[in-house]
Parts: sequence; C-alpha cells; structure tokens
Amino acid sequence: MRKASDMVLRKLLVPGLAAAMLAFAPATPALAQQDTMDLYNGPAAGSQDWSEPLVVHCEDGREVRYNTTQPRLRVFLPEPDKADGAAIVMLPGGGLRQLSIGIDMHDTIAMLNEEGVAVIVLEYRTLQLSPEQVAKATAPRPPSSAPVEFPKMEIRNANANPSPNDPAMNEVLRLAVADGQAALRLVRSKAGEWHIDPDRVGMFGTSAGGGVAFGTMMAGADGAMPDFIVSNFGPALQDIAVPQDAPPLFLITEAWHGPVTDGLLALFRMWNDQRKPAELHIYDVPNFTMTPDLWGGRLIDWMYERGLIEGRISAVQDGYDKEPS
Repeated sequence: MRKASDMVLRKLLVPGLAAAMLAFAPATPALAQQDTMDLYNGPAAGSQDWSEPLVVHCEDGREVRYNTTQPRLRVFLPEPDKADGAAIVMLPGGGLRQLSIGIDMHDTIAMLNEEGVAVIVLEYRTLQLSPEQVAKATAPRPPSSAPVEFPKMEIRNANANPSPNDPAMNEVLRLAVADGQAALRLVRSKAGEWHIDPDRVGMFGTSAGGGVAFGTMMAGADGAMPDFIVSNFGPALQDIAVPQDAPPLFLITEAWHGPVTDGLLALFRMWNDQRKPAELHIYDVPNFTMTPDLWGGRLIDWMYERGLIEGRISAVQDGYDKEPS
C-alpha cells in the first residue's frame, strides 16, 4: 500500500500530472513518449462500421478512453545509452469497456524505461457504449470507506471471464486479441529502429488487459507470441491450455479479488504442473491499491533472472552459483 507521505506527494502532483497526461507532451520529467501511431493502415477490420464516437475522460491524473475503434500505439523508449533490447506491449485495463491509463501505469513505464526496457502502450478496441452508458460510467460516485468485494465464481481451465456467454463481449475480446497480435508484429518489425531484440518482446496486461495478453498467447499466431507475460490482476478470459512453448509468467494480484485471484491461482498451478516458469505474488491489501512501489522491484529482478533484461544477468547468475556461506 502507498505510504502516507507518498499519498500527500501524489495529491500535490496531480494537477501538473493531469495536464501533462492530457497533452501527452513529448518530454515530461518521468517519461519521454517518442511517438503515437495507428496500429493499422486504414480502418481496423471488424470495427470499420462502429459508429459511437471516441470519448476521452480525464480526472485526477487518470485518462479513461471509451469507444476505441481505431487502435493505436504510444511508444515510450528508454534513453539510447540505457536501451537493453527488451520491450513490453502494455495493455491497459477497463473490463473491455474502457481503457484506463493512470499514474500507476506511468510510474510503471518510467520504472521499465529506467532499466532500459521499451514500452509500447496498446489502445486496443473496446465495447461500443452509448452516450448514456458513457455518462453513467463517468458520473461521480459517492465515496465509500469499505473495500471493494467480488463474488466467487467457478474457475475452469483458468477461465475467469465473468460473462462467458455474452456475444458482444466475446467479439470485442476477439478483436482486442487481434490488436495484440498486430502490436507484437509491429514492435518486432521496428526492432532495428527502436533498438529492440525481437526475441525479448513481452506483454504486460492490467485487469482485462491481462485477458487480452493470454488470449494473444492462446492464438499462437506466427510472429505474434509474447516472449513473456506480466499480469497485474489480469486473469484469462477464455479457456487456457498450457502451450508447448509457454512463455514465463509473472502474476500479481490482491488476496480478495475474487475470480481474478482464483483465475491467476489456476494459471499458476497449470504452469507449475507442466514445469513451466511462473511466479505468483498475492498481496493482502485492499483491492485496487497495489502500486509499482509494492511489486516493481521484484518484477525487475525477475526479468533480470530470466534473461529478459540482460544488463545484470551475469551478476545474478554469479549469485546463484555461489555456495552458501
């Protein structure tokens, strides 16, 4: 959980951060976004007839996007002298109904850039919402001191989709997975220009973004398989079978996040049963309070240990090889 001093500091910084995020200036103190580009040349197949307009809602340092029809990428590259070659396609959360990009995501990008990792944020397609539905979603909510609670559901094959039989949600998941595949291919095609190793390109999904990452993995398309997956309380939204070339998993969630926690537990057990690399961290904190302060250091160490970031790998390996004193 955030320290009290951190909370005070964030409140002081929110106005400036909100303005910077709204403008997405090329250079802010924490981030240097080099480019924004459409994912596809021309209209995205499958959503070319969608008619609801894009709505961008900004409040308290958070940007929420509704009705994403034309996917795009935001590119955050590390300083050239820090570039390691690793890259991550970052998938925001929002229940496939919106894309939420807030301070924690920007902190995560800055942390990864500092370690030489390129980060490419994918704005994948989301469910079409009417103006009335968007107005309801953006209406102020009464403050509540009680932690968010989630009902239990039966998890089969690590599938934690709360609406498995909803045709509209299944279709938007299919399109979001297609966007994930296209993003991985595009990032790898830019390997020379962006100083990226095409064999070290992973995905980082938050909430529903984790479901998009696992869906991309299950599609198993040539050139569009993530080399690793980081899931920040983002479970699978479809049935999972462990691929033969299963990517390493780094899974993070809160203890009481209902189907999310249970779904990630099931994923970990599946990887563990097949002796595939997976690491699971469950924090006993209120839902939606995890920040990079809590898990970021371990994520970076894990990436080094697995050779996903190469800068310290020899030093880490030396530590493993030493006999205990």
